[in-house]
Amino acid sequence: MLVTGGAGFIGSNFVHYTLKQHPGYEICVLDSLTYAGHRESLAPAANNIEFVEGDICDVELVDRLMSRTDVVVHFAAESHVDRSLHDPEPFIRTNITGTYILLEAARKYEVRFHHVSTDEVFGDLPLNSDEKFTEETPYNPSSPYSASKASSDTLVRAWVRSFDVQATLSNCANNYGPFQHVEKFIPRQITNVLVGDRPKLYGEGENIREWTHVDDHNAAVHLIVSNGRIGDTYLIGSGDERSNKDILETTLELMYQERDAYDRVPDRPGHDLRYANDSTKIRTELGWVPTYADLRAGMAQTIDWYRHNEWWWKPQKEGTEATYRVLGR
Repeated sequence: MLVTGGAGFIGSNFVHYTLKQHPGYEICVLDSLTYAGHRESLAPAANNIEFVEGDICDVELVDRLMSRTDVVVHFAAESHVDRSLHDPEPFIRTNITGTYILLEAARKYEVRFHHVSTDEVFGDLPLNSDEKFTEETPYNPSSPYSASKASSDTLVRAWVRSFDVQATLSNCANNYGPFQHVEKFIPRQITNVLVGDRPKLYGEGENIREWTHVDDHNAAVHLIVSNGRIGDTYLIGSGDERSNKDILETTLELMYQERDAYDRVPDRPGHDLRYANDSTKIRTELGWVPTYADLRAGMAQTIDWYRHNEWWWKPQKEGTEATYRVLGR
């Protein structure tokens, strides 16, 4: 199994999950170790995997690795909305061109391909409604990040239809859990509390997300790889929707802080209002059930991980906050 982006947040957790739950796989990780990829995230698995530092846009490298691969799980992506608003170019290169190069190699060597995407490709939903995204929801991306992921999704579908590539896709709700970069919303707030700084909330914090623990996401991916229908897309989501304000106040409560001990900062441009996935298809067809259906249980586990793994996140923290200060957020 080739895992692209396997030193990133979801990818590294996927590697650990696979070694524990599906030990029959021999795993090769391909990661370019950008700011969001950390070799240290794979340290507990270092003796049980092959690690290759490299770029998914390197045609010769991808060809060589794919020639000895049975299945590829494609996590590698530029993924932070704020960074895409500041500089879209890396998102176009990695998320679109990189996916094309992987698809061409998968076609050449007849490799089973799973493409990991995001529910952000669908745009957003009204705040006060019961509407949810489904596998048939039209794409309506709001940022350079989500537009680049929407483009890569359509490439995968086209390669299935045009070239019979054996591919599946998944679009997941927001993830949280161990090894997530401190630029992201939940770990930023957790680590702010841990270093004695006040957490930050965009605007009024009314934006709503469906939060899914990374282990639940990766369990879903394995079900799709094993039993998913070729060419199909599966939406993944815990069903637990929370506003950013609720998430922040819950975090503070679980960390024994006052629920209002945070500062408001200017909202990001084009901030999507609400995401929510209808995950009926993967639940009924493949039998997926999230372990952390209640966000509080998953948050408690996540806070505990950051509390005991300062060695991993502390080197990222100052640079991340310096970037946010430049952005005014």
